[in-house]
Amino acid sequence: MIKIWIIGGSGLDNPDILKDAKDVKVDTEYGQIAPLLKIWKISNIDVVLLARHGREHTIPPTYVNYKANIAALKKIWCSHIIATTAVGSLRDEIGRGDIVIPDQFIDFTRRRDVSFFTEFQPHKPLHTAMSEPFDKKLREVLIQTAEELWIKNHKSWTVLTVEWSRFSTKAESHMFRMRGADIINMSIAPECILANELGIPYVTIAMSTDYDCWKDNEEPVSRESVLEVFQQNVDKVTKLLLSVIPKIAW
Repeated sequence: MIKIWIIGGSGLDNPDILKDAKDVKVDTEYGQIAPLLKIWKISNIDVVLLARHGREHTIPPTYVNYKANIAALKKIWCSHIIATTAVGSLRDEIGRGDIVIPDQFIDFTRRRDVSFFTEFQPHKPLHTAMSEPFDKKLREVLIQTAEELWIKNHKSWTVLTVEWSRFSTKAESHMFRMRGADIINMSIAPECILANELGIPYVTIAMSTDYDCWKDNEEPVSRESVLEVFQQNVDKVTKLLLSVIPKIAW
């Protein structure tokens, strides 16, 4: 059965696509997640929305209960995860409002619980392959759909996830560029890792809202500028989600 879970980040916690949705609570061994907004059907497909940072955006990235969130998906038989997130651009060619569908991540976090496997059975270690962390089929469908909708998008880019709730220093921003990162955010890791551990196909729709702080001729990133750009372009993400969901049938 197809059941798609949308994890909404900054600016997409309560999208208008969820008409007549109801709240559902799910308990897991890792704790209770926030209420879920659930719509029964989009083109005969069950869709559930999780506000990653809570309905009122009260949970900082480091303190999101990622394990409870992903475990809850498994518990209710979620078959696919489409995560949305605001990101900072570390490349000239990725402009404000552009959509990025990354194919790699760099985990620069330090304090998060990054694995379900906290203990191995004797002589049976579990090491999850992570060479291709984002599901290839989902990425292909997203990219094809974005192009059909004439939505400017970038593919085959690397997202770097930082630990903190603050934004980068200029020195950090330049260092991340040198390390091969193309966009930067605060939430893809360990979310993507945990989904892979449980075998749930995971993909990210990232919207570039700023240039972090590496460009001298641009204003440094701020919370206000992130939300302003995201709100100006959120229709792109909504349109992409509505168009891609009916195409997911595996």
